[in-house]
Amino acid sequence: MAQRRKFTQNKRQAARSPAPNTRTLRQMPTVIERHAPVAYGKPFIVVEDAEKNTFIYKAGEWIPHTASIAEFRQTCQVKELPQRVNGRIRYEVRSPE
Repeated sequence: MAQRRKFTQNKRQAARSPAPNTRTLRQMPTVIERHAPVAYGKPFIVVEDAEKNTFIYKAGEWIPHTASIAEFRQTCQVKELPQRVNGRIRYEVRSPE
């Protein structure tokens, strides 16, 4: 009984030498910089209204705060909490120690 030959589609490409290393798609491996772990302090609650004004809860009332949530995110750890207070968004903020 006759046997079938295996089909090889790209004979010419397999025989050709590999592409040089100067191709634009190849990149040098990136060096990963490791940062020291940051210890965060005790969390505090901040709310933000529709006009992006922030308020902090002190002594039983909401006092206006100078920093915005965007400023907090640059240096602190910020989590949005699921509950809303009078249409304002609550955030838990932890500043580094």
